[in-house]
Formats: sequence, C-alpha cells, structure tokens
Amino acid sequence: MFIIPRELFQSRELIWKLAKNDFKKRYAGSYLGFLWALVQPVVTVAMYYVVFDVIFNTRSEMVASGVEVPYVLFLTAGLVPWFYFSEGITSGTNALLEYSYLVKKVVFNISILPIIKLVAATFIHVFFAGVLLVVAGIYGYYPTIYTIQIVYYSFCLFVLMLAMSYCTCAITVFFRDLSQIINIGLQVGMWATPILWNIGQIGDDRLVTLVKLNPLVYIVNGYRNAIYGDEWFFEHFYSSTYFWIFTVTLFCVGSLIFKRLKVHFADVL
Repeated sequence: MFIIPRELFQSRELIWKLAKNDFKKRYAGSYLGFLWALVQPVVTVAMYYVVFDVIFNTRSEMVASGVEVPYVLFLTAGLVPWFYFSEGITSGTNALLEYSYLVKKVVFNISILPIIKLVAATFIHVFFAGVLLVVAGIYGYYPTIYTIQIVYYSFCLFVLMLAMSYCTCAITVFFRDLSQIINIGLQVGMWATPILWNIGQIGDDRLVTLVKLNPLVYIVNGYRNAIYGDEWFFEHFYSSTYFWIFTVTLFCVGSLIFKRLKVHFADVL
C-alpha cells in the first residue's frame, strides 16, 4: 500500500503542473472559461432552495429534526462536499481513458493520472468552500476556530475519492459500462446521503446505523460542524475511526487492483 503513495510524492511537481493544465484545458475556447464550472452547482443550490424551502416550506420539519440554522445554509454545507465528490469520482474514473495516449508511453508513471483529475477538481472545490463561508456569514455564522476543520474534512474526502478512483479507473478500462453505473449511483447516493434532509428525521435507530455506514455521512456532517457546529472531529471518535478504517482498506484494495491490472492497460487501450 506504500508503493503508490511513494510514487505520488516523487511526482508531486509533475502532478501539480498537469493538474493545472487539465483545469485550463477543460474550459479552453469558451467565453466564460472556468466560470461554467461554477454555474451548474450555484443553479442547483438555488433550485433546491426554492423547491424545498420556498415552495414546500421544509423549515418546520428541519427544526423538528434538530436543525436550527437556515435551510439554505444547511443545504449548501451538504452540497459543497457532494459536488466535490461527484466531480472527483466521475473524472477520476475516466482518467485512464482520457489520458490513454500517456498510458501507452512506457516511461510514463500512469499511477499519477487519477490524482491529477482530483487535484483539478479541488480548484473548484476551494471556490465553493469560500462561497459556503460567504453564505454562512450572510446569516450571521462567522468563521470560528472550528472552521479550520474544513481543511481536515476536505482532505478526508480527497483520500476517499483517491482510494475509489484507483479501483474504478482500473476496472473501467476493461468494463466501460462502469462509468454509467457510477453516474446512476451518484444520483441515488445524493438522496441516500443526508444532504437535502436531516438524519434526525429518521425514527428507526437501525436505519440510522445503516445510513451512517455511508462514509459521506461523516464528511457532510463534518462540514456542517465546521460551519455552524461547536464540535471537533475527534469528539466523534467512533465515526472518525470507522471512516479511516474504511478508507484505508479501500485504498489498499484499490491499489492492489490497479497494480494487478496495470500491465494490461496499454494492450486494451
């Protein structure tokens, strides 16, 4: 499990340069450039806010389930990490397909390709983290010492996406339908993760435990605690332990799959 981290560290300068080029190339030739990456998430947040808070007036249900903050802040704090996860997994899964010309080069270290896509996605995430802080400030929730936890939870999400990407990008080379399956899974996962709703609305304790098996629940709740909560991540010892055991195990499995299939990538692509 230490081979890939060592390769990533040794290629850190190359990863940074390629990630910046990937980000610039994605929106090259358009008039608005990288602003297009910001339009869709902003429109999505506005749409959900209008539908659930203005039209259906979910405020009373949120208060009953223990949510005391404005719904738009609750919603934004959940959508910001989800947008990051969705973009990272989608681009990381297709990394080898997109950079197939590099995979065929004998001297190129293809282990860095998934992390290049994730670093490029991080650029947009940093902007939306700033938007989240602005929204929180508008409603009177100004940055505190707890806010620095955004860095920790962003790192947690980055490592989780990297672990998943090594597994999915390797399998996608041989099973192209996996990318479509992941897109469907992301649609289901958004509703299965307490982003639009609060986990306190679930009355069955067994169902709550089942929902918390989703590692993104730890991330989403962490972002909310960083913005308007007064809790440190180490106060949730069992949740933190479960998350890192799950992520490290997934990283080991993903690394093994990637290394075993790596020798066949050039032949298939």
